[in-house]
Amino acid sequence: MDHIHSTPTHQALDVAPYGARLPAAHSSVLFKAEDLEVIRVVLRSGQSLPPHRVPGSVSLQCLEGRLEVLIGQSVHELGPKQLMHLPANMPHAVRAMEDSSAIATIVLCEA
Repeated sequence: MDHIHSTPTHQALDVAPYGARLPAAHSSVLFKAEDLEVIRVVLRSGQSLPPHRVPGSVSLQCLEGRLEVLIGQSVHELGPKQLMHLPANMPHAVRAMEDSSAIATIVLCEA
């Protein structure tokens, strides 16, 4: 991730779509606690996150743009205002079909 924010507990964060600011935006960790990490993921059209898995559950919420989520041999499209849950240890990859931003919430647990 490009940036890490140390947001104080109980502080509201702006997660509205970037809109016209999207071309200059970067991925960043919004906050990380002992049991949870929330990341603002920014991908340019055609850019991808390679296949990977995490020990905890993940939710991926598309804020703007369009994403393809590859789970096994299945491809799922995720658009604005859509949310997807990925169970723990589920191998997956993500590709931006257009410039996109999303919120990834990861439950942190022992591997």
